Amino acid sequence: MGLAPGDWVRVGTRRAAISLRVRLDRNVPPGSLFIPFCFSEAPANFLTNPQLDPIGKIPEFKFCAARIEPVKQFSDAAE
Repeated sequence: MGLAPGDWVRVGTRRAAISLRVRLDRNVPPGSLFIPFCFSEAPANFLTNPQLDPIGKIPEFKFCAARIEPVKQFSDAAE
């Protein structure tokens, strides 16, 4: 996609979309993306499926289909 570390992208699913900065990590397989879900500025759980596993009753927060789009311009809020 021609992205570099620090670039802004929009990650969207059928449930929501968030914007965040790119960080490359060689431990993430090609064709996959990883978003930590512990940061309020990148609320990854909004993107995932809230359904529960029928046996373990664990939410399906671990994976979902997503699309990534470069954000051409992204400005921080004025102070």
